[in-house]
Amino acid sequence: MNEFLELYSESAKTALGFFWKSGWAFILGYFVSGMIQAFVPKGSMTKYMGEADFKSISLSTLFGSASSSCSFAALAAARALVKKGAHFIAAVAFMFASTNLVIELGILIMIFLGWQFLAAEIVGGLVLIAISSVIIKFTYPKKWMNAAREKVEDEGEEMSDDFNWKERIKSKEGWQLVGHKFVNDWKMAWEDILIGFTIAGFVAVLVPEDFWAALFLVDATHLPDWLVTLENALVAPFVAASTFIGSMGNIPLATVLQSNGVLFAGIMGFIYSDLMVPPLVSINAKYYGWRVALYIAGVMYISIVLTALILNGIFGWLDIIPETERVVSEITRFKIDYTFWMNLVFVVIAGWLSWQNRQYLKENTMKMMDMEGSGPIKRGVVYTFIGVNLVGIILFLMY
Repeated sequence: MNEFLELYSESAKTALGFFWKSGWAFILGYFVSGMIQAFVPKGSMTKYMGEADFKSISLSTLFGSASSSCSFAALAAARALVKKGAHFIAAVAFMFASTNLVIELGILIMIFLGWQFLAAEIVGGLVLIAISSVIIKFTYPKKWMNAAREKVEDEGEEMSDDFNWKERIKSKEGWQLVGHKFVNDWKMAWEDILIGFTIAGFVAVLVPEDFWAALFLVDATHLPDWLVTLENALVAPFVAASTFIGSMGNIPLATVLQSNGVLFAGIMGFIYSDLMVPPLVSINAKYYGWRVALYIAGVMYISIVLTALILNGIFGWLDIIPETERVVSEITRFKIDYTFWMNLVFVVIAGWLSWQNRQYLKENTMKMMDMEGSGPIKRGVVYTFIGVNLVGIILFLMY
């Protein structure tokens, strides 16, 4: 019994360590994201996204990278783009960019996995968009997509977003809007972050290394390297889908996989697969119908596997594939270092942004729209995980 309690408390401490290590990064990332959303006009961009050409895809990628990293928000915004006349290929490019090329995700990857993975995330995100665009272009089920577009014609919020950014950035209202965007991003993402970090903490401590070794053929020295790499890339998206968490929440779990010997291709395939989790596929089915939702998931899976293999080849050729495995216990250690001071500074910034949000709400009647994916089941899981962590921390302090 004592051994179980010790493992339990260590798991909760590890989960809290993930929060501690990345707290300032989340605040910085969502602060920058809030400024981009508040000061970069995007409303007029949709008229340039109506074709399946390089310009449309490029603008969609730019638009996505300037948006929130919340996976549920990405799907809702993509639906709105389709409603406004964007081509479906452009909408898919937006979804990939908004969950793989946003600044807050890049900061987390840098902290937990290192610069090679950050470089791979950026390069691979562009490769992923290019591959998916080509696949859709050659397999485009026109009849399905026309039906899906008709389905969303009377749904989704209008995207009125034209303004003079020079005037807005100088105004107090502009910075109040930044605070509002910052708080809304947190409201949309905190549940996924909590679930993801808690799962990562408990998996890091409780799941034996032998499990990961068997699943990803870590010790299969009798097999050729190319076959193990292919297996890692093929299996990783299913592992990501089984976690039911989004892009920000699965970075600590990616660190756990890397610390257990999963190959570079597998880690990248895992990170890119946040849009394949069942709740998100279900939401796409609600928006466009099941045929289109499964088609999107299929395109994503093929694109993710190919991208992971291409990255593995490029980074292998450049000889920059990470060789050393990061130890989770070292990453999550509590000590007075740069993390402590950065957290202290950014807690103050978060307080100021929250105050700006309060000022915004006093002067505006608009409230944050209810996001898909945050139903009673998910809320129950979130509250359970909060209780699990609190009990674990109490046990840790007792032992």
